[in-house]
This record gives sequence, C-alpha cells and structure tokens, in this order.
Amino acid sequence: MPALTCLIYVPMSSLSDQAIRAIYRQGEDAVVALIQGLVAEIDALKGDVQSLKDQVAKNSHNSSKPPSSDGPTKPRTSSLRHKGSKKRGGQPGHLGHTLSVVDTPDHTVLHGVDRCSQCAVNLEQIDVVSVEKRQLFDIPPLHLEVTEHQAELKRCPACGACTKGVFPEGVTHPVQYGSRLKTLAVYFNQYHFIPLERTGEIFEDLFGYRLSDATIFQSAAHLSEQLDPVEEHIKQQLIDTAVLQVDESSVSVAGKNHWVHVASTDRLTHYGLHEKRGRAATEAIGILPSFEGRAVHDHWKPYFSYEDCQHALCNAHHLRELKFIKEQCQQGWASEMTALLLDIKQIVEQTRRHTDQLSVKKIKAFEKRYDALLKQGFKANPPPQQAVGVKKKRGRPKQAPPKNLLDRLAQYKGEVLAFMYDFDVPFDNNQAERDIRMIKVKQKVSGCFRTETGAALFCRIRGYISTAKKNSIRVMGALQNAFNDHPFIPTSMDTATPKQSS
Repeated sequence: MPALTCLIYVPMSSLSDQAIRAIYRQGEDAVVALIQGLVAEIDALKGDVQSLKDQVAKNSHNSSKPPSSDGPTKPRTSSLRHKGSKKRGGQPGHLGHTLSVVDTPDHTVLHGVDRCSQCAVNLEQIDVVSVEKRQLFDIPPLHLEVTEHQAELKRCPACGACTKGVFPEGVTHPVQYGSRLKTLAVYFNQYHFIPLERTGEIFEDLFGYRLSDATIFQSAAHLSEQLDPVEEHIKQQLIDTAVLQVDESSVSVAGKNHWVHVASTDRLTHYGLHEKRGRAATEAIGILPSFEGRAVHDHWKPYFSYEDCQHALCNAHHLRELKFIKEQCQQGWASEMTALLLDIKQIVEQTRRHTDQLSVKKIKAFEKRYDALLKQGFKANPPPQQAVGVKKKRGRPKQAPPKNLLDRLAQYKGEVLAFMYDFDVPFDNNQAERDIRMIKVKQKVSGCFRTETGAALFCRIRGYISTAKKNSIRVMGALQNAFNDHPFIPTSMDTATPKQSS
C-alpha cells in the first residue's frame, strides 16, 4: 500500500473533482479521513443552523429577551399559569373606584325656588320640603399664587442698633419658586418621565409661567441632595434584610453605555448607576458586599462571587427557557419540569396560609420528581462528542440550550428550589424586574440621559419614589415632605437570618 501523502481535511467547498480523485488514489484511509472531515463539517453547519433557528425563535415569552425586541409582530402569548377558579372582573366585596358623596363639600351652591312651575304662585316665603343634592368634583381655576414676604427694619432708640425681621426658612432670594411648585415640576419630570422642555410647556399651559430647563433640573438636583441620607438609610436596610432581589439593565448616558443596578424588596428600592456591569459596579454600590441574607437573581455569574450570602434563582426565567425547549426541541421533560415547578409553587402558596414550611414527605417527593426529570433530560441531551479528525477547540465545548439549562438545574438545585425550602424566598425575582423596568420606561418616554449627573439624581429620586409607593405613601406628599426637610424614611421590619450550611 503506498504511503499516504494527504490526510489533512480540506473544507468541502474547496474540493474539486481533481482533488477528490487524488485523495481516492491515496487509499482507503485517506477516503475515511475525508468522509470523517465532511461529516464533522456537516455537523458543525447543522449546529450553526440550529443556533440561528433558536436565535430567531426566541422572544420575550420563551427567553430573557425584553418585549421591545419582539418587533412589530408580537408572539402569541401563552400563559404559564394554572387557570384559576375565579371569574373575570371584580370579585365579591371589591369596593371599586366609583365617586362617592362627601359629607363636607368645599362649596355649597343653593338653587332656590321662586315660583310654582305650574301656576306661577310666589313661593319665596314657603318652607323648603327637602333638598336634592348633586356633587360636582372638579379642579379649581389654576393660577400661581404670589406671596410677598416683608421683613421690617427698626432702629432702636436706646442704642441705635438696627434689627430686621426674620424671613421664613427657605425664603432666600428676592424672587423665587416655592416648594410646592418645584415638587410638581419634579413630579412630572422624574415620576412621569416628562422631558424638561415639555414639563416647562405644561406649566405655561396650566399657570401661564414657563419653567426653564435649568429650573426644573436644579429642583431635581436640590431634591437629590435632600435625599442623600435617605438613600443611605435604604441601603442599610437592604443590607440587613433577609431576602433581597437584584437585577441590572443597561442605560445610555451621554452616548455611552452605563448600567443601573437595582436591589429591592416589597418595601424598599435602591438604584445604583455605574459605567460597568460586573463586580466593580456592585462593589462601588456597596449593598451586596455586606449582604448576608438570601439574594434572588437570574443566575448572572458575578452574583455568585458573593459567598457571604445565600442565593436563589428566578424560576420565571427557567419557565421561559423550558417553554423554548418545548417549542423548539419538542422534549417532553421540559413540559414536565414546567408542571413540577408550578405544582410546587401552588402547594407552597396553599401551605403558607396555615404554616411556614412543607412537610419532609412532600419535599422528598418533589425532589424525587425533580431528579427523575433531570435524568430524563440528560438522557435526551448527552454531552457533545468530539468529532474524529477535527482539532479540539480551546475552552468549553458549545452545547445546545437544553443541555445548558439541564446543567444549571442540576448544579444549582438548592437555589432553584429555595422557594420550596424557605417560604420567605420568592418563586422569582419579578419584584426586581418590575423595579428595573422603570429605567427602560423612562428611556422609552423621554429618551436617554444627557449627563451622568442627571442619571445619578434620577436613580436616587426614583428609588425614593418607589420606596414611598411600596409603603402606601402618595408620591406628591413624599416629594413635598422631602423638599421641606421631612422626607419619608422607611422603618425596619425584618433582618437577615444567619447563614446556614447547605
């Protein structure tokens, strides 16, 4: 048998008839090597095609992609929730929001009766039989109220010294805007995301005075300074809490990409701005480095670098990924895993009405189902095999989405099922996602931030507003009190539990 002179794989597209015949003449081993190379290339291309198909098939309902990426043709929504027993609409006992008659109206207008409507007899001296009441809710005529403060100046006849009256606190300039007006400007700009120019236009339409962009921005900057100690208080309470949800989202600041990191509970919200996404940002913000409770997140790797706290994974993300695997890969274990997670969630919600933990028997049964589904999934998704004759690439071999998810569900079983073991741990991190969504809503409504200073004060004010709303404090009142040096300060309600060994 002649010596083989060419066993090196040549891409299929580069093979001419002459080249193929030359390889054939080298013998059986050369042909085998060629076929193996071609098979490897076909497999690689199949993988690339499948990856592209998966990418196209992903949307906000079956992956972590935001709804804004779905495009003009929205995917048909299929809920992951179990159908409830309640009918649609208001439930029995729901009070609704219908206007109700008040006992003490601001104004009363009496519409008298002078003459009989039938015979025109004078009724002015006739006693009133009854009064029919109708109340009209409306806004009084809008106008700016100008208050002039005058400080007297008197000279003492005894010593000749001059003494001047004291102006109220905050009245420092010959002409200035009051706290209520500045509160309303910040309310429009920071809470409802109305741009500076349009906020000025609103004031001109309502009151006849147009606020400049600088006035509105300075009002927000002043409020941000007032809220500095409140923000530090919120941060400390978040550090001391037992369960904390975290998330992050990109934001454009002065044409450059920055990141807003949120840490929140059902009572507290903190937004931290940083030019980085990773650990440098979380270290600078200062919450996670000192946190020792349970952090709920979406499996972003830098979060796991904090080992002084426990972790829990968002199962809403898992449900979306399982939905994708079911739709694109037609793997039955994904549907069963979805059903299992929702079953556990339902049982936990039912059980917490009368106790704070599941029985050991139920936990073991759920764990058994979980492990069995993982085994089924791994059987359907074996590790990728290295093709013969193809040079091994550096790093971790590329895996299909089902295998990646299975590895995560297996490695982080305790974090996935944390909500089952501890009822204080939520099923998902939707609270943090709802809070971080406000950053995207702001960009959608009024655009990106022009300066880092503007972005930073927005984060501080929004964190304060969100915290106030979570504690049933009206936004206008919370802002007004902050301008008057009496901001709302949330009280501590829970503390972190000691870290337990897993």
